[in-house]
Amino acid sequence: MKAAFVQTAPVFGEARINVDRAVEKIEKLDASLIVLPELYSTGYQFRSKKELLELAEEVPSGYATKRLNEVAKAKGAFIVAGLAERVGKKAYNSAVLVGPKGLIGTYRKAHLFWDEKKIFARGDTPFKVYRAGKVRVGMMICFDWLFPEAARALALQGADIICHPSNLVLPYCPAAMITRSLENRVFTITANRVGTEERVPGKKLKFIGSSQVTSPYGEVLVRAGSKKEEAASVEIDHLMARGKRITPLNDIFKDRRTDLFFK
Repeated sequence: MKAAFVQTAPVFGEARINVDRAVEKIEKLDASLIVLPELYSTGYQFRSKKELLELAEEVPSGYATKRLNEVAKAKGAFIVAGLAERVGKKAYNSAVLVGPKGLIGTYRKAHLFWDEKKIFARGDTPFKVYRAGKVRVGMMICFDWLFPEAARALALQGADIICHPSNLVLPYCPAAMITRSLENRVFTITANRVGTEERVPGKKLKFIGSSQVTSPYGEVLVRAGSKKEEAASVEIDHLMARGKRITPLNDIFKDRRTDLFFK
């Protein structure tokens, strides 16, 4: 199968423009699994919870998810994308997985970063694996990368690929995702954004790009640059992620000494 990322530079608050531009890029890709960045429709740096609620959308009825559903059906593809999800008076930093038949699953970010804690509700969904055609897919969002338990929880449930919508500003995440692939023997697809936002005085954010696909053996199969919008796809064999042996006598899951954990 071919797996892909779309690296974007959204304009804050211009949701329909950002969504339509992302869909145009998806339409040009030759891939059956495509990952978009965190908050791909709205931009990242909200000034207040009120502003967030005004821009957030319900899932699956909002424009951002509906357009993904349409392009997924047209292409016969599966798409993971990060967006602001409104639920009543709360808003979550969420990711959706859609396919040719519509919405498959929603994940709400567990580990909120910096000022996200002031405006987003804490994620309340478990780390869960979904079927996306022949492959098993898990989702985590941006800062979740720092917590190895997130990727491990998905791998233990049989994930072949971890989809990782992101708005990364810390420079060491791309290297850390190589480790997440190695320690769990899974593919990862990190879709990041580029550009800058400084909507809050004194808190300029520069997004590092460097979207990538990594293999269960720690290979960077494709990586974007740090300044421009890009989209790329790469051929992968998802069955590689189902072999968990390092040597004939070492299995990464069976060898875990859970009897010694947390003592």
